[in-house]
Amino acid sequence: MDEKTVLIVDDSRVSRMLIKSVVVDRHPDWTILESGSGDEALTHAGEQIDLMIIDFNMPGMNGMTLAEKMKALYPTAHISMLTANVQDSIQKRADSLGIGFEKKPITEEKIANIMAQVQPSYV
Repeated sequence: MDEKTVLIVDDSRVSRMLIKSVVVDRHPDWTILESGSGDEALTHAGEQIDLMIIDFNMPGMNGMTLAEKMKALYPTAHISMLTANVQDSIQKRADSLGIGFEKKPITEEKIANIMAQVQPSYV
């Protein structure tokens, strides 16, 4: 299987740990990068990133702004918003940008669905 690099961006350390545990359990060969904010996530620009899982509500830059910036930097990467903020306007904006949208709480099934975007034979 192809190795992938996943960037997890969430200000909640617990959320990052939950997402990471599912990814590592299902794909121990994938590289995981973690960031607690949008600004911190931008420090990974230039690295190979295949998949991004981004929360919306974070201090400083929100997840949608980050996703827009990362989409410009990584046009072929899959980006999914994983958030408790389920406003229709946010979901519509994600759809218009071609960004996946999953509602928290974090579950193994939701993470697997997101991972399937870069490893379709995986689910």
